[in-house]
Amino acid sequence: MSALRYAGMDDTDSEDELPPGWEERSTKDGWVYYANHEEMKTQWEHPKTGKKKRCAGDLPYGWEQETDEKGQTIYVDHINKRTTYFDPRQAFTVEDVVVKPKRYDGNTSALEILQGRDLSDRVVLITGGNSGIGERDFLVLTPSRVEAMMCNLASLRSVREFAESFKAKELPLHILVCNAAVCTPPWNLTEDGFESTFQICHLGHFLLVQCLQDVLRRSAPARVVVVSSESHRFTNLLDSCGKVDLALLSPPKEEYWSMLAYNRAKLCNILFSNELHRRLSPHGVTSNAVHPGNMMYTSIHRSWWLMTFLFTLARPFTKSMQQGSATTVYCAVAPELEGSGGMYFNNCFRCQPSIQAEDPSSAANLWELSERLVAERPVGVQAL
Repeated sequence: MSALRYAGMDDTDSEDELPPGWEERSTKDGWVYYANHEEMKTQWEHPKTGKKKRCAGDLPYGWEQETDEKGQTIYVDHINKRTTYFDPRQAFTVEDVVVKPKRYDGNTSALEILQGRDLSDRVVLITGGNSGIGERDFLVLTPSRVEAMMCNLASLRSVREFAESFKAKELPLHILVCNAAVCTPPWNLTEDGFESTFQICHLGHFLLVQCLQDVLRRSAPARVVVVSSESHRFTNLLDSCGKVDLALLSPPKEEYWSMLAYNRAKLCNILFSNELHRRLSPHGVTSNAVHPGNMMYTSIHRSWWLMTFLFTLARPFTKSMQQGSATTVYCAVAPELEGSGGMYFNNCFRCQPSIQAEDPSSAANLWELSERLVAERPVGVQAL
């Protein structure tokens, strides 16, 4: 006796042969379904194979689809003057194959993710595209029709001027990558009176998105990708009252530690991305934060010789630039992420950020604080 017995009947040589009492039918739009006359039920899956099928192509020459008086679909063969309930295309059905998204990991390169994708009609804006991972993102996401525009994130005036120049081009904006950053620079105040790491990594990007959000909304579906770091896990932004503390984000010189300033700025990136997604997702704009890779050898560490030395030692064991830009590119173009945001990605895979990074009240508090800080103020007035 065959092990592949169905409903008490021996299997035939064809796995597509229907058991007794079953009939193959099709819908008006060509999807095949199966009717069980004994149990008076229908289903999309073949009763033996479990596969779904659809009719391929158009009706043969001389055939026409009509509806009878009972509302059932019939097929008229005008050449042979006959009518049938059987769709003649069912002789040429094809299996409905569900293509699952490809899984990527830490070894995936940006070019692998872009394989087969056409971005020729997309407008992409990348900050920090002149060096490091941003340059790699720039080369991968913008293979043609490239234009460089100057924007100094350490100057809120420059950010506003850049936004106005971009708007004057009357272009859409489908992908915005907030990538530019500095790591471990010596303490320095910007012309706006903020500690430079905080302004370049977070506040400048916050203002940029504020200035361009109307363009993003008109371009929907649009995506924002904010480049953060796993170092966001090793810090805290809250004061004793549980509020985001500006004194921690933009500390005086005597309380400044460059690595801690970087960690705090990277935590700001995730909080900002989450709150941005909450506010703009109803308008078709999504936002996700990403970690590109640990201790990648880029120009971000150029301001401190010790960091350059450590990154040089780690270079053989870390990601290449192509691999480092992969997660950013994945969040920018992956079709399975369409309409999804408010998440944190590492190695092209969603992962859990720190507890504070997921705190909606901290995200809202940082947003409100950032709005106050970027309000128009005379150049050179230090933030209080």
